[in-house]
Amino acid sequence: MFRTVFLSTVCACAMFAQPATPNASMVRFDVKAIDKAADPCKDFYQYACGNWLKGNPIPADQARWGRFNELDERNKLALRAVLEEAAKPEAGRDRVTRQIGDYYAACMDEKAIDTRGLAPLMAEFDRIRQLSDKSQLAAEIAHLHRIGVATLFGFGSGQDFKDSTAVVAQLDQGGIGMPDRDYYLKDDPKSVELRQNYVAHVQRMFELAGRNPDIAKAYAATVMRMETALAKGSLDNVSRRDPEKIYHPMKRADVAALAPAFQWEPYFASTRAPDFQAIVVSSPEFFKAIDRQLRDTPLEDWKIYLDWHLLHSEAPLLPSAFLKENFEFYGRTLTGASEMRPRWKRCVGFTDNQLGEALGKRYAEKTFGAAGKERTVKMVHALEKALGEDIEKLPWMTAATKKEALVKLQAITNKIGYPDNWRDYSSVEIKRDDAMGNGFRADQFEFQRQLNKIGKPVDRLEWFMTPPTVNAYYDPQLNNINFPAGILQPPFFDNAIDDAVNFGGIGMVIGHELTHGFDDQGRQFDPKGNLKDWWTPADAKEFQQRAACVDDEYASFTVAPGVHINGKLTLGENTADNGGARVALMALMNTIGKAVKKIDGFTPEQRFFLSFGQVWCSNDREESLRLQVATDPHSPPKFRVNGVVQNMPEFQKAFSCKVGQPMAKANACRVW
Repeated sequence: MFRTVFLSTVCACAMFAQPATPNASMVRFDVKAIDKAADPCKDFYQYACGNWLKGNPIPADQARWGRFNELDERNKLALRAVLEEAAKPEAGRDRVTRQIGDYYAACMDEKAIDTRGLAPLMAEFDRIRQLSDKSQLAAEIAHLHRIGVATLFGFGSGQDFKDSTAVVAQLDQGGIGMPDRDYYLKDDPKSVELRQNYVAHVQRMFELAGRNPDIAKAYAATVMRMETALAKGSLDNVSRRDPEKIYHPMKRADVAALAPAFQWEPYFASTRAPDFQAIVVSSPEFFKAIDRQLRDTPLEDWKIYLDWHLLHSEAPLLPSAFLKENFEFYGRTLTGASEMRPRWKRCVGFTDNQLGEALGKRYAEKTFGAAGKERTVKMVHALEKALGEDIEKLPWMTAATKKEALVKLQAITNKIGYPDNWRDYSSVEIKRDDAMGNGFRADQFEFQRQLNKIGKPVDRLEWFMTPPTVNAYYDPQLNNINFPAGILQPPFFDNAIDDAVNFGGIGMVIGHELTHGFDDQGRQFDPKGNLKDWWTPADAKEFQQRAACVDDEYASFTVAPGVHINGKLTLGENTADNGGARVALMALMNTIGKAVKKIDGFTPEQRFFLSFGQVWCSNDREESLRLQVATDPHSPPKFRVNGVVQNMPEFQKAFSCKVGQPMAKANACRVW
């Protein structure tokens, strides 16, 4: 479960919604995207992306529209083709085809969903209504967790931070409906307005569920009061980036001491977790806050709270009126989108989320070739070699720590394209006429799959992204880098284009993920994935000083009126961007030697930086930027580009920039 905190990705892909009208002609690297009226030494992002930005306004159903979206759209179209073919009710379909096809068909049957109304949820509402004592809450919350309703807290499994061979039970904070704790606690006008909008949204959802306006208003106030109390007990997102702050190993009995008002043994029994004694708690203070809530809050208020989280969780598969209201807050208000995505795109996303490796297998069969994988593997080796050279030449690191860093680098493994062993969903019952039930059963399968890991050996071959995902990640506990087939396409990787462009695209992504092994989080884990300090005190101090430079630099960037990047929240990603670009350029030059041949009038170094810049081209709504800065460890695209190049003398040389110009910082930051 904590893996979601420390899975270090290259992009905030969850923030990049699917596009409405793709511009396929601009998917590849294209010099026509360049705004030659701009000065690359003043604003390289505008220079690299200016014409693309002009020609690609944000579709109405999107919060932002960038190069990731273009590729994600191509993948969605490919997945749609797979699913529409699989959904044809032909007798000869194999099990996997039938599962993904019937899941998609049920999701797409909007008329049937509207006709049934709230009927698919009535049994769940009845369970909540029949609670007669607060001691029964634990078993009901366990039931909700099993069917995918994220309420009150999270329970699952994960590698032990200090014994990477062990899978242990884990408890994490949760239970709120807005994106982050700070949405409940900050007192600036925008935050106050968002809270008012959220309460109004909760009220309207209760009204749609049949409550009269006065009762619905009172219910919404109850939800806000209870969620605010949980938010006050929660760790902030910067603290959660520090593994030491969310690692509290305990005995099973210790959890009961944290929150004695909660019936833990009935909860664990009802989740059907295997027997365990060791458990890791992310935030003990949060569970103390739960205990206070249980003592102070009447049972009827708890029923309201659970009703809300059930409604909220299942809104995507409820009738149209609920869908529209859900979009009004989570789409329009939070991200600025003015239209909902077409239903087929949402249903493709749901299928990928709940039956991801079944759908991913079909996707990989149709789209991923051996030649691309072979060339990607060669690039990975080139990047690893370059990072090794970078570590050896670092002037600020002592020999003892360099030796340990090189051991860790050599221990990094990589996974390319898709899993060696595909997940088996045969136990998941999928019905062609039961969209919500399919969701419940798929979530129940995944919840149980996670619990079944407790006490068993770590599966080092498991993937945590599906093959079509346009993203990549580094896992510090497994010490590996992972590149799904979805990202191994233009504009990131193009088997028909020159090395400079590929190293600026997928090469930078590879370098980014490798550098995550040595950012402010990754550096705390040893080669085997254990939370262990392998740094000398002097080197640790030097790292922190250099990281502080990156923190301060990005914190100075303004993304919207009065809104700055959170330098501490984004420190790991910014460090990886800077290190990844530098290492990727080193690997390119090692690969091509002293070649100076120009293509389209640009040197290899210039094409490298242009490719790097163009993969981040993105138009963003202000609401989306505000949400990203509040919740996301990735900086907005413009600053991922300009923040990197202004720290690179290699860029300044490539474009003949003079020190003191905006893209030629006099006191550049550098960690790796």
